[in-house]
Amino acid sequence: MKRVLMVAFHYPPQRGSSGIQRTLKFSSYLPDLGWEPLVLTAHRRAHADTGLDQIGELAPDLVIRRAFALDTARHLAWRGKYLGWMALPDRWVSWILGAVPAGLALIRSHRPQVIWSTYPIASAHLIGLSLRRLTGLPWVADLRDPMLDDSYPSGRLRRAVIGWIEAQTLRQCTRAVCTTPGAVRAYENRYPELPQGRICLIENGYDEEAFAAAEANANANATSKPHGPLKLLHSGIVYPSERDPRPLFAALAVLRARGRLTPASFRLVLRASVHEDWLAGLIAEYGIEDIVEIAPPLPYRAALAEMLGAGALLVLQAANCNAQVPAKLYEYLRARRPVLALTDDKGDTALLLRQVGIDTIGPIDDADGIVAALTRFLDMVVDGKAPLAPEATVQKQERRVRTLQLAALLDTVAEEAAVGTAKQARKSSKAP
Repeated sequence: MKRVLMVAFHYPPQRGSSGIQRTLKFSSYLPDLGWEPLVLTAHRRAHADTGLDQIGELAPDLVIRRAFALDTARHLAWRGKYLGWMALPDRWVSWILGAVPAGLALIRSHRPQVIWSTYPIASAHLIGLSLRRLTGLPWVADLRDPMLDDSYPSGRLRRAVIGWIEAQTLRQCTRAVCTTPGAVRAYENRYPELPQGRICLIENGYDEEAFAAAEANANANATSKPHGPLKLLHSGIVYPSERDPRPLFAALAVLRARGRLTPASFRLVLRASVHEDWLAGLIAEYGIEDIVEIAPPLPYRAALAEMLGAGALLVLQAANCNAQVPAKLYEYLRARRPVLALTDDKGDTALLLRQVGIDTIGPIDDADGIVAALTRFLDMVVDGKAPLAPEATVQKQERRVRTLQLAALLDTVAEEAAVGTAKQARKSSKAP
């Protein structure tokens, strides 16, 4: 059994990030493919939101090291304030202090063949970079989405730090993995000097086992009743920039005023949106409190059951995220419910939907366009004509398929490293 050291901040018992599922499922399925994972994550104190709902999915013999880590905003702030440099590149930079020694200890005791680290916590790649330099082991950097774009992150110093980490990661890693074709293209254009094949694609996906368990409770957790309002569900964070809901709210206000939407016929549910106070203010400002609901987070499988029972599902993704696809979208496709995507028509989110036969897409930044798209979509849902992705196509998005891709990449990286070591040994033996 080969071993891979997996450096990941988002891991149970942490909750509130869709990124948890990527690492969790990789670590669950890799042993079936000849790879034993060694998980290096942060101490649970570093997570603001924790729960036990996914702890049971961890194999009892899984090696997990939870290294020292603090959250600058919660543990190092004075009266709610802290110096900006204390959160560079992120609020969990202290994790590096605990994770590098812990990672070295895991490498000495378990002898992994490959190091793997995953974004969006940039400190994870600094840990991977440090362990790569200290041990010489091959390193796969799971970049997922671009670390830099035109508007993110904000602030000259933060952009400089993140840019340096991104450049060091791309130049020092053995392979870099992205989750969308757009992200691969962005990195290839930004770093044309990289060797061909350095940047790979392994998309996000859904977990069939979790859905099978959730389906048993789908009816009890349904968000649409036969004679109640049609509930349009957005499950996940509503970002003020990347998923700005104000044009949507303006469109809802127009349709509400026209009588096209009423509390008896329609309800938008924003589940686990994070920015609840800001959203509540906007909802009141647009006068749509009776057709929009802000709902608290649910345990993971309960959230899947809610998707399965929803009348329809909503995706929000702005043009500044055209090289990204919300991880939740793959779960939406598996839920087999109608999907309305408010996004840029030229982005990867729209591209994926069109590839699977879904054309219910509208602009996210144009209230009039949303009025037209939402009206058409709701009519199709009511008439039972909203498109769904073919089942065979959806099955290709399953996380076991993604884990097969990762295992193949790890095999290649480990084999290349072994060949390189053997060549170096032969050279050394021939030296006078």
